[in-house]
Amino acid sequence: MEDYHRQLDHPVRCDWGPEGLDALADCAVLIIVDVLSFSTSTTIVTERGSSVLPLRMTDEGEFDAARARGAVLAGDRSWTLRPSSLTGMEQGVLLGLPSPNGATLCTLAAGTGATVLIGSLRNASAVAAAAARHGGPIGVLAAGERWGSRSGPLRVAVEDQLGAGAIVSALESARSPEAELAAAGFAASRPRLAPVLRDCVSGRELITKGHPGDVELAAEHDVTGVVPELRDGILAPQRVPGLA
Repeated sequence: MEDYHRQLDHPVRCDWGPEGLDALADCAVLIIVDVLSFSTSTTIVTERGSSVLPLRMTDEGEFDAARARGAVLAGDRSWTLRPSSLTGMEQGVLLGLPSPNGATLCTLAAGTGATVLIGSLRNASAVAAAAARHGGPIGVLAAGERWGSRSGPLRVAVEDQLGAGAIVSALESARSPEAELAAAGFAASRPRLAPVLRDCVSGRELITKGHPGDVELAAEHDVTGVVPELRDGILAPQRVPGLA
């Protein structure tokens, strides 16, 4: 990648998808944002005192290895990638959670050597505080969606733009132009997060499929002080003192 693609000299940066990971390659902290639904689901699992093993959706061998590690795979019981399926989870579960966007970005980000955190609207201020505690530069990586198929071109997703902007807004360091734009979008939408998520493409898709509760859970802002942090391949709960 050419050097001008890298967001140099800004303590807080923002980019999109696996391709954007290269632009954030020198960040000490990477925050993965996939609001509908991996980040929201992972935040809820860790709120409940359990952990997530992020899995790509293209490797059956990875699923077998997850079960051997003691994970319960999403779909083996009533728990799925849907946030509303996870609100009653008991403490101490290791949930193997496949996701084409958020989980895949976790595995890619792990290879950079950065501290990897999961951010959503639910824990935006907490994840910003946790990231600042680790030091910078801090990269906020919005997952986005794909057009047509899992291998299609990146589709910028409103919900991930808002999630990234909520996190950036809670960081006090100087921002790249890309991060500033995300923060401005969040500020403009903050009074009506739930209606915006209901009306965006991903929100309408979930509602049409009969899952409006997932969108409502994803739209809740700063309701928890728990931050999922990737350690030895597992997203485990870390609590930020003084936050919800």
